[in-house]
Amino acid sequence: MGQKEKREVLAVDVVATVSVRSVFNSSGELRKLRSALSAGEDPQNLTLFLIDKLNAALKSLKEKLKHKENIKGEFEKTVKHIKSQAEHTERQIKQQFEKLHQFLRDEEEATITALREEEEQKKQMMKEKLEEINRHISALSHTIKDTEETMKASDVCFLKEFPVSMERVQISQPDPQTPSGALIHVPCYLGNLPFRVWKKMQDIVQNTPVILDPNTAHPDLVVSDDLTSVRCSRNNQLLPDNPERFNWYHCVLGSEGFNSGTHCWDVEVNDSSPWGLGVTSASNQRKGYDFSDSDVWSVEYELPLGSGFPVEQVLEHVRFDLDYDRGTVSFSDAVTNTHLHTFTVTFTETVFPFFWCYDRFTSLRAESLQEEHFYKVK
Repeated sequence: MGQKEKREVLAVDVVATVSVRSVFNSSGELRKLRSALSAGEDPQNLTLFLIDKLNAALKSLKEKLKHKENIKGEFEKTVKHIKSQAEHTERQIKQQFEKLHQFLRDEEEATITALREEEEQKKQMMKEKLEEINRHISALSHTIKDTEETMKASDVCFLKEFPVSMERVQISQPDPQTPSGALIHVPCYLGNLPFRVWKKMQDIVQNTPVILDPNTAHPDLVVSDDLTSVRCSRNNQLLPDNPERFNWYHCVLGSEGFNSGTHCWDVEVNDSSPWGLGVTSASNQRKGYDFSDSDVWSVEYELPLGSGFPVEQVLEHVRFDLDYDRGTVSFSDAVTNTHLHTFTVTFTETVFPFFWCYDRFTSLRAESLQEEHFYKVK
């Protein structure tokens, strides 16, 4: 069998065994090739055709390789970011606990100082009492000694001094008494000590109803170390493009979602512009341009791309009132208690607070309810 005949047989075998789905566009294309071979067409044409097919498959494979290498790069970047996050978070944990430790040390020192002061006061009081009783003892000792010497004197002297001596021995001074409250007031220091310190600690700590989740923040946003405020830097940070993160809208979500009950919190806007504040559903898109199209209930100020209720006046603090069960989201001016807008909706899933910082002039801070706002003059 000649070389050409061998190629023909091999070509027929290849066509008969290759996967239609993986090489040929259709079964018709495969039948066409088989017919061409049966008609005596040069099998080298089939070789060239298969090379083209293999090159195309190889190109696709290389593209997949490049894509997977890109994914690997993202994974490696994520690992570095996780390490950086852990180190930064550990530093913050230590700083926060150091503040608490310092507070406890200060409280311990202040309590012990107060104890020492009371100790000195009580000791000084008893020292004065001791001095008084010592004077009494000294006076009595002198009287006894003088009386005993008088009794040893001659009859004439004794009889002469007897009235005075008798008067001296009959003089009676009241005994000094231990004053009331002379002892250390121990309950003042040890009574409910941990509870009293805890109550004092509440003056230096705050419970902010909304804590921001930096893993959702657009790379242009900078979330504060205490996770209560956010500002727009317009300086795109090198952060992992994790599924939770916004990549188009300059938004960040709260770390905790709500699926029942009533919730209230304030946000300090402090004349920032432009901004948006509201709640959104957990499943709402965070990638691309569709975030504000649906499942967003918000108020906004001078926001060019927003879809929320527009606020005309300049505000300092905005109050949220979310009643999940009744399906209402209300916004008001927290300073004047003026109602801004209320959305009525039937919630079907968890909702999260969101802050929208449009540009570098925007800075927003979540805060505890400021009760004094209600009493501020309108």
